[in-house]
Amino acid sequence: MKKFSLAVFLLLMFPMTSYASLFTASSGDLAASVDFSLVGRNLRVILTNTSTADVLAPGQVLTAVFFDIVGVGGLTPVSANLNTGSTVLFAPAGGSGPNVGGEWAYASGITGPGAATEGISSSGFGLFGSGNFGGTNLQGPAAVGGLQYGITSAGDNPLTGNTPVMGGSKGDPTALIKNSVVFLLSGLPVGFDPSVENVKNVSFQYGTALTDKNLPVPEPATMLLLGCGLIGLAGFGRKQLLK
Repeated sequence: MKKFSLAVFLLLMFPMTSYASLFTASSGDLAASVDFSLVGRNLRVILTNTSTADVLAPGQVLTAVFFDIVGVGGLTPVSANLNTGSTVLFAPAGGSGPNVGGEWAYASGITGPGAATEGISSSGFGLFGSGNFGGTNLQGPAAVGGLQYGITSAGDNPLTGNTPVMGGSKGDPTALIKNSVVFLLSGLPVGFDPSVENVKNVSFQYGTALTDKNLPVPEPATMLLLGCGLIGLAGFGRKQLLK
């Protein structure tokens, strides 16, 4: 009976859908996560710079996530807001959020890293146009570009690093977000499941050029193995219960 209870507890606490929607990658002092989930008929995308390292240069600022939503055409951007506990560093007047939709853009039908056809970005990369998540343009031109409103790490010290990551020049500061943004997109079909089978080719882009570091998300073999293990554990517990 105890073994069966443990199996049920694990399945309730760690359902496969929760694991399947979370994508992570890391390399050296870079680390990021993106969570795809449903909010009504909208797709919620939470993009986070999870590194605990201090950001010292633009190449450590997370500026985009690329992906494919399988079997779904282009989506419609709805909103972009600071996640709970996140702040805007070096914010211009009126630019501290929480609405940062004018500084981020969604695009589909593109060719991104790993041949991904969709993405969300605070920088142009020759792929993205104007900020289209609603809200006003908070800094710079209407078209997304440069480092502004990119995402610094959870461990960033804004008083250290080179000029661009310390607010830029005093007359033209560069706002940065520490450390997470929540996006909403609409246009999903009824019954869509944002699981690992339906979200593919996920990668995290840093800096302001596609030649900067891109972190592709590894194939989620560990997620599948974990799910199989929990299912097997549940089956074993059921056998014990029936004995």
